Amino acid sequence: MDDYILFSGTSHPAFAQEVADVLKTSLGKVDFHPFPDEEIYVQILENVRGRDIFVVQSIARKPNDYLIELLIMIDALKRASSQSITAVIPYFGYSRQDRKDRPRVAITAKLIANLLTQAGADRVLTMDLHAGQIQGFFDIPVDNLYARPILAEAVKGLKLSNPVVLAPDLGAIKKARAYANHLGVDFAVVDKRRLSTEKVEVSAIMGDVKGRDVVIVDDLCSTGGTLVTAANACIEAGAKRIFVACTHGLLVGQAIEKLNKSPIEKIFISNTVPLPEGHSLEKIIQVSVASCFGEAIRCIMSAESISSIFN
Repeated sequence: MDDYILFSGTSHPAFAQEVADVLKTSLGKVDFHPFPDEEIYVQILENVRGRDIFVVQSIARKPNDYLIELLIMIDALKRASSQSITAVIPYFGYSRQDRKDRPRVAITAKLIANLLTQAGADRVLTMDLHAGQIQGFFDIPVDNLYARPILAEAVKGLKLSNPVVLAPDLGAIKKARAYANHLGVDFAVVDKRRLSTEKVEVSAIMGDVKGRDVVIVDDLCSTGGTLVTAANACIEAGAKRIFVACTHGLLVGQAIEKLNKSPIEKIFISNTVPLPEGHSLEKIIQVSVASCFGEAIRCIMSAESISSIFN
């Protein structure tokens, strides 16, 4: 268990430090020093020969830069004769393009899988992939952790009145069912139609939300449009109070302002992505999932089952 080193990229060092604290270890030293033309330079400042390596990097906020940085780190570690390299990616960027839903579009989730494998990663450890089948895009092991147990326990602390879990679109039904089972409550579904990348229209709510506290669950919140539209539809349908549990809080553009003006009372978001700075975050409660990743790394190193703990 001692023969491994945990490294952090520059995307979310605070999260990496939390994972290191869970494992009672320190982060390995790396020199990040960009060239004048902004090409990324990485030098590993530890002896990694024959060691098992874990590299923590979320592909969010500046996904292009952080993806390339991760690939360069993996390449450097591979060339330094590491025994194994696990890419610990709390938020797996580019995962929303997981199929050809229109002519002449890329399947970026598969592309990223190829890049990580070619760079030299031996395993990927991530959380709440946008689509579970992305694991099949890899020819190396992929462990997909779930934030649900931790977020659901945070929701339980609200002591809700006759609660119902809501899937904000048809793609979130499986997640909503899992939350509902965990909380022992019913679930409902919003039937929506996407008008653009930022605008959605609700056709109907399938299920009973009248007079009930609603918990909207989703894997990520980007612009906030889906969550706000679902919340407004619930209020129109007679819902009492609205809460949100979401794994990845990208919160880009005017997302936080939209959420603050919405009828949503509290938003539970994990810390897989750092929260944006310079905004009023009074509705957002960040819940740490570093313990999940720490325990998963411990399981990998001791050859124990991860699925039996987190599923």
